[in-house]
Amino acid sequence: MSGKRSDQGEAITYQVGTCYLGAVLVARTSEGVCAVLPGDSEEEVVADLGQRFPRATLMHSDGSMDDWFAGVMDYLVDSRKTLSVSLDIRGTEFQRRVWETLRQIPPGSSASYGEVARMVGMPSGSRAVAGACAANPLAVLVPCHRVLRSDGSLSGYRWGVRRKRALLNHEESLSER
Repeated sequence: MSGKRSDQGEAITYQVGTCYLGAVLVARTSEGVCAVLPGDSEEEVVADLGQRFPRATLMHSDGSMDDWFAGVMDYLVDSRKTLSVSLDIRGTEFQRRVWETLRQIPPGSSASYGEVARMVGMPSGSRAVAGACAANPLAVLVPCHRVLRSDGSLSGYRWGVRRKRALLNHEESLSER
């Protein structure tokens, strides 16, 4: 896992596919996958990537199905599988602690913002955890969709509550198989 660093002149390669989440952009640096961004269109997810890495050189992959792209798309279909790609996770120390904690929540399970805050050693940090979830660039790979309100209801999700519900329903259906 990397820390926060500049993307000045960095080469980021991406591909876009579709699945039950809509258009999904997967991007990688030389270190690993740095973004998984769902959206309504290819234009939207490419623009999101550009906003997240404004000083990087973005290149559309000419590989028809690069291993890193296929590995992420396979994981989106079945998050019970072991993720087969390396990650280039960038954020503050606190964000990375939250994101690593989220990666410990198994598919089909959930935790509240307060529970995650306690797990990262910040018992009154529910809002800070919500902020870290909103900043997550790796949809599904860092499963912020598994974080719910303390009453178990859905709350905001960076990529829309509809997608959060779809992800949770998809994972629940996997656990029933």
